Amino acid sequence: MIVDPQEIDTTQVVADLEEIRRYNRQRDAMEQLTAIVFDDPESNICIGYRDTTQEDFWVSGHMPNMPLMPGVLMCEAAAQICSFQSCRHDLLGCEVVGFGGLDNVRFRDTVRPGDRLLIVSQITKLRRGRMIVSRFQEFVGTRLVCEGEIRAIPLPVEELGTGN
Repeated sequence: MIVDPQEIDTTQVVADLEEIRRYNRQRDAMEQLTAIVFDDPESNICIGYRDTTQEDFWVSGHMPNMPLMPGVLMCEAAAQICSFQSCRHDLLGCEVVGFGGLDNVRFRDTVRPGDRLLIVSQITKLRRGRMIVSRFQEFVGTRLVCEGEIRAIPLPVEELGTGN
């Protein structure tokens, strides 16, 4: 494990939703982080969580009468932790970080409405201006529900015509 989930203090918020929005551009239904509770540039570890609710957009359709958080949203939560960490510490030297790929992803258990999804990420490789590789683990309580590696890349904001 990157960090023992029992040792994580989720009451010590270091970045709330408004602070996360300073670094991540996702809004509304695409925001997959509720708070960041640990961010250490020396160990390259960042930890946050997502509180799921009955009102989440995926509940009614994935799957009716048995709502399960889609795996792609678990991966998106890991991507958003990586983006937050990169932009907050200017690791890639860019304004916007994008999802560059996934490796070795495994879904180990389910996430249901009302669960707190704890996301732990650790940077394992950094090439400024090019790419970040992070391994991630996600938990509900002490249950490992998802793990893998994610790649983050700088997005060419000017070329995409999105501006600031």
